[in-house]
Order: sequence, then C-alpha cells, then structure tokens
Amino acid sequence: MPFDGFDEADHLLNRERRQEDADEATLRPTRWAEFFGQQRVKENLQVFIAAARTRRDALDHVLLYGPPGLGKTTLAGIIANELGVGFRVTTGPAIEKPGDLAAILTNLGDRDVLFIDEIHRLNRNVEEILYPAMEDYALDIMIGKGPSARSIRLDLPHFTLIGATTRAGLLTSPLRDRFGVINRLALYDPDDLARILVRDAAILQIGIDADGLDVIASRSRGTPRIAIRLLKRLRDFAQVRGSGRITRDIAEYGLAALDIDERGLDAVDVRLMRSMVEYFGGGPVGLDTLAACTGEDPITIEDVMEPYLMQIGFLAKTPRGRVLTRPAFDHLGLPCPPDHEARLKGLGTALRNGRPLSRANGSGPVQLSLEGLEDRAETPADEGEDEGEEVP
Repeated sequence: MPFDGFDEADHLLNRERRQEDADEATLRPTRWAEFFGQQRVKENLQVFIAAARTRRDALDHVLLYGPPGLGKTTLAGIIANELGVGFRVTTGPAIEKPGDLAAILTNLGDRDVLFIDEIHRLNRNVEEILYPAMEDYALDIMIGKGPSARSIRLDLPHFTLIGATTRAGLLTSPLRDRFGVINRLALYDPDDLARILVRDAAILQIGIDADGLDVIASRSRGTPRIAIRLLKRLRDFAQVRGSGRITRDIAEYGLAALDIDERGLDAVDVRLMRSMVEYFGGGPVGLDTLAACTGEDPITIEDVMEPYLMQIGFLAKTPRGRVLTRPAFDHLGLPCPPDHEARLKGLGTALRNGRPLSRANGSGPVQLSLEGLEDRAETPADEGEDEGEEVP
C-alpha cells in the first residue's frame, strides 16, 4: 500500500505554517482579553509583566516552547503590547553572523522586546555573542586582527529576549539557563478552540453555529492553527454547498470530503496505520522499514504523523519498533492479532482495555515509550537494526 504522495487534504492537518496561513497576523490577538487557553501560562506572565512595569524594568528573558501552531508568536506580541514597548521579530536561521545580531541589538530601545523564532537554529558563533547580551546587557566585539586585535565592550539597553522553539531539547544548556521564565505551551481543549473560532469567524465574517463550532474544535488536534485552517476550508463548502453558514451538517460533509474523521485523523494517518497492519500485522516495525514500504520520508513520519497518533493512544514506541494499539485496530475496524497482548507487554491494563494512559494530573494522554520491554529476543534482526538496537 505505497503512498501516492501528499495532496491538499494531506497537508491540512500539518501544524507547520503554510502559505495559506499568511493572514494569521490579522487574526492574532493583541490583548490578554482576546487570548484564550494556556491559562496557567497566561496568569503567570500577567504577574511578571505587572511586576516589571511597576519597577520600570525590563521583563526577564522568556522561553516559549511546544508544538507548532499553539501561539508562541502571538504570546510574544501580547507581552510586548502589554509592556508598552517596541517589538522586533526575527528568526534563528536569519541571523547568520555575529554582526547581524550586533546590528539588531544596538538598534533596540530601552526595555524593548526582541523575539527570535526557531531559536534552536541559531548559529553557534552567534549564540556565543548572545550570552553576555542576555546576562550583562553588553556586547563584546573584536576590532582588528592578529597581535593588534583588541576587544571592545558596548553597553546595550536593557531589553527582553523572547525565544520560541518547537524543540527545547536542541537548545544548549548555557542558552537555556539564561532564560528566567520558561513556559511550555500545551494543546488546547475543544472549549478554548471554540472560543478562538468564534472570535476569528467574526473577524473573517464567517457565519457558524454552535454545532459547527463543536465539530471543528473536536477535530483540530488541539491546535488553533489547524482549527483556523479548517474554518476557512469549511467556509468554502458552506458557500458552495450550503447557505453560507457553517452548520453541523456542512461541517461533517466538508470534513468527510477532506478525509478527516471524528478523531482528527486524515487519509495519510489512516494509510500509515493500514500499512502497518497489512505488511507487519500492526508491528513492531522500525522507522526506516516503515518509511521504505510507505514511500515517506522518515522525518515526515516521525515529526508529522506519529506525534498525534501517540497522543491519542493509537501508536506505541518500543525498543523493537512502532506498534499499533488496540484502540487503533478498533478505529480501523480490524481485528487484533492473537499475540497483541505480548506485543504490548508492559503498557498496563488501561491501554490494553482500549483507553490511552493518562498523566497523573489528568491533563491528557501520554506518549508511550516501552523502555523496559523484556521479550526482545523475538525481534527480527532487521527491525532491531532500524531502531539502532542490538538484538540478542
């Protein structure tokens, strides 16, 4: 069952920014009253901002991390607006040389906010220059070469650096430790997504009822960017196939046409799971082997397809490879293999009974990783090699 490649619907649930998301800037809230969700992060930042304004000092440096499309850039803009200071935006890859960073920093005003998106992709030489700038508000530059070279320290205005990343683990420890406020953005619940959609639908002048909101919010994978994207696509269906208003019937019709089911899975996700069942009996299967048989890039599978499947408890990672869980078989309408219990040994009764494991605080499903799987001797040699494991 090789993949035929992505089409328009295949890309629709990708959290990464796309060309059609260019009007996000017009939809971004600029005040706390317009920002829904992330309640704990929001409340803490409000306290820190109020304290900084009272002291007439720069806010401490802030690091925001989490999956794409959750509002990191939006939060940075709100912080700058609430502080009443200038806001400068750039990205890690755009700052190629130390001189580029020096030009940005020396043009900042007192207490201004500098936002660096994808900060984990900063050049290492640039990152070294950033350390004293964050800690001492100073810039060390070298003048001349050879024996006559000398270092000059330039004082910088007290500024706030806001870094955003989807991969906090790729940040070096010295850089990460210089952030005084570190916040992880979590996926949104359907109620918060519905409130976001109500606001954006009003701005875009899209008619939508409560039932239509519920359908879109429940299939948006907890991501506002995906919810807004679906809202725009369903607007088209409402105008062409309906009366111009998004109702439950129009929403379900449009999402069915886009191959997005009730769990928020699209055709690509379903084909991936069916390939695992057809070729490997549901797993275990290594990433490279799965990529070879589906014709997809391993990075695409690992970064785009797998995270959501793991979050809803449909996929488990084991030392022997990827394994579909019982809820995945139930969703596909296929019977589980007789040895399914042995393949999921160590996952616990909750998952084997058809429910994804939850975090202790009840905040949602956890990603499943079986580090202590004992029966690895049953692994085929090629599957162990795909995962970088030695097979006894």
